[in-house]
Amino acid sequence: MTDIASLSGAKVMVIDDSRTIRRSAEIFLLQVGCEVILAEDGFDALSKIASHQPDIIFCDIMMPRLDGYQTCALVKKNARFGNTPVIMLSSKDGLFDRAKGRLVGSNQYLTKPFTKDSLLQTVANFVSRRT
Repeated sequence: MTDIASLSGAKVMVIDDSRTIRRSAEIFLLQVGCEVILAEDGFDALSKIASHQPDIIFCDIMMPRLDGYQTCALVKKNARFGNTPVIMLSSKDGLFDRAKGRLVGSNQYLTKPFTKDSLLQTVANFVSRRT
């Protein structure tokens, strides 16, 4: 278990077409001092990743235009951001969804609705690994 207090300053991107999910994640992350970058879908996210260079990305699976699998695959294929952890967010907790997420390079899978603790612990697990 990693110390959640060490999250201050971590750059976290949340990509979700649900305003409620984005807002919930933002509140939880701001409370521990994270810098939060929000995106409504994959296209919105891709334009922001280069300029903000997040330490970790949470990506909803079911989104219009560019879904989470496509977004994750594009991030992982990019030489600059291929090592950035991508955590898939989904209300579906199926084996197929998890497997498909792994195939496109996601690092973990978080089921919605997530709790504050599960979100922050996931960030802590990956951000503590950065150099």
